[in-house]
Amino acid sequence: MVGMLTRVGVQCALFVALWFVFLSHDSPYARHKFRKYSHRHGPHGEASVQVASTKDDFSWETVVPSEALTWTDCYSGNQCARLKVPLDYSHPDAAFATIAMRRIQSTVSHDSPDYRGPILLNPGGPGGSGVDFIASWGSPISTIVGPEFDLIGFDPRGIGRSTPRVSFYKSRVERELWAGSGDSAKVLSMNASADTLARSWARAIVDGTLAGERDDGSLRFINTDHTARDMLRIVKAHGREKLQYWGFSYGSVLGATFASMFPDNVGRLVIDGVVDSENYFAVEWSNNLLDTDKTWMQFINGCVAAGPMGCALFAPTAAEILENVDRLETSLRARPIPVRTSISFGLVDYSTLRRTIFKALYSPYAQFPTLAQALADLSAGNATALFKMSESPGFQCGCDPSEYRFESVGEAGSAVLCNDGKRIPQDYEGVLAHYQKLSKTSSFADLWEPVRMSCLAWPDFPKTHFQGPFVANTSFPVLLIGNTADPVTPLWAAKKMSQGFAGSVVLTQDSPGHCSLSGPSICTQKHVRQYFLDGILPPPDTVCPVIASPFPAEDFKTGMDQQAVLALSAADRSLSEAVRELSMSFDIRFPAGL
Repeated sequence: MVGMLTRVGVQCALFVALWFVFLSHDSPYARHKFRKYSHRHGPHGEASVQVASTKDDFSWETVVPSEALTWTDCYSGNQCARLKVPLDYSHPDAAFATIAMRRIQSTVSHDSPDYRGPILLNPGGPGGSGVDFIASWGSPISTIVGPEFDLIGFDPRGIGRSTPRVSFYKSRVERELWAGSGDSAKVLSMNASADTLARSWARAIVDGTLAGERDDGSLRFINTDHTARDMLRIVKAHGREKLQYWGFSYGSVLGATFASMFPDNVGRLVIDGVVDSENYFAVEWSNNLLDTDKTWMQFINGCVAAGPMGCALFAPTAAEILENVDRLETSLRARPIPVRTSISFGLVDYSTLRRTIFKALYSPYAQFPTLAQALADLSAGNATALFKMSESPGFQCGCDPSEYRFESVGEAGSAVLCNDGKRIPQDYEGVLAHYQKLSKTSSFADLWEPVRMSCLAWPDFPKTHFQGPFVANTSFPVLLIGNTADPVTPLWAAKKMSQGFAGSVVLTQDSPGHCSLSGPSICTQKHVRQYFLDGILPPPDTVCPVIASPFPAEDFKTGMDQQAVLALSAADRSLSEAVRELSMSFDIRFPAGL
């Protein structure tokens, strides 16, 4: 173990110098403009990030759904398809759903013996769009896995461009009036006021009631069991029997479900940011926050270590920074701050601060320095930077309903997680007891409790779909990846889930953040590539380092070894660029609305 870590450390030392070349002011990567984001509503009200570059520049209506895969050129050099699958696999000929897919095609000819087939990607949620995921991060992920593979992002049934699409509302305007797109759409801290928990409980009852009233008969089939079956249909439509898959966050539940249902159809299966699937299907949501406070302390301690030049919120001790944040929370609870920007306006209040801090824990390399500056500005009375960290453009009313036919909506995520799990009692006392118990696990329970509440008053559908056990002797061993300080999918869950899959291996990445792509680890992604390409699993107990801190110290820049940079191969330089881009932009939510 020690020898393996030593070899990894020597290897990664070469990349440290290259990392700071990227960070230098003259580097083209430091000037790289990452994709612009628009915001739509997540399953619990808050705007979830969707990529503006995925705005349909061709009509999905022109892609005719078929049971045989027919690819159509779309976007910029990609291909799109819509696959017909049974709506209800118990009655496969009764009605159909369609699954929208977007593909980055392998640069290796499909007739070549070097071609390795498709890898399906799922960005989590539930409710995440694979079509959007390919637009956001498909290119650097393709660099990681290699040119031998097609990458396919799909919108799971009920979501985005797949049909039938989940909707609780008669129109976009009705959704806007109830769920909102500004401050009214944001997840509130359950500690924001004396009645916040009760009001959130009452709104969740309304949502569940609407779900049942507006159901056209298709809602009960929007679940993980059926999506796993859809993935097998996609694989077989490619003329293959074995699934190759990389699933993130909730995508780990989907991957574990597929492996348990179809163990003989596993080719290569990576689940990254692993959820305790048993806890998920039980609708407990009780052990996700085991490492959240640890992640928060990585921000605090990293700021201290970075010094006043590396962290805008610097203080000599962690206790002083924590006291500063406590003062900000107390001040905002008493008096919110109004903000007006060039594109929107609103308030920065206690919930805004709590939510922004929690969201930053998902993507430390992308957000820790920005959060530190925003908190420092807030200490000086300026709330604009903090507001902009979750700013969203105002709602735009459209006159043509077809323009928004394939728009992602937040209630789709609620449909999946509430259909998947058991019904939960809707009495307020039960919700209060759950919240009080969760509060003993983490100081961020105030933002997590609404996840479970979204299933209150959910329609009483039969729960006959697969819900475990998650035990299988798969045809090829599963690779699980967990970070040492993941705010919502603790490493503990990856180790627990691995026990059910014979021969599986847990790869640990020593970094904060949600899923491996939130941190820059050459080591991790080389193991991922070896697994997909050659079927080589990392040795048990492998721990991969990252090549920099979210708060890089200035002295590393001045001391970088140019010879080490020159010693890197072209392939390693390309991989370094990919992991750097991903760590500076990767941001998926679990659940999608947080």
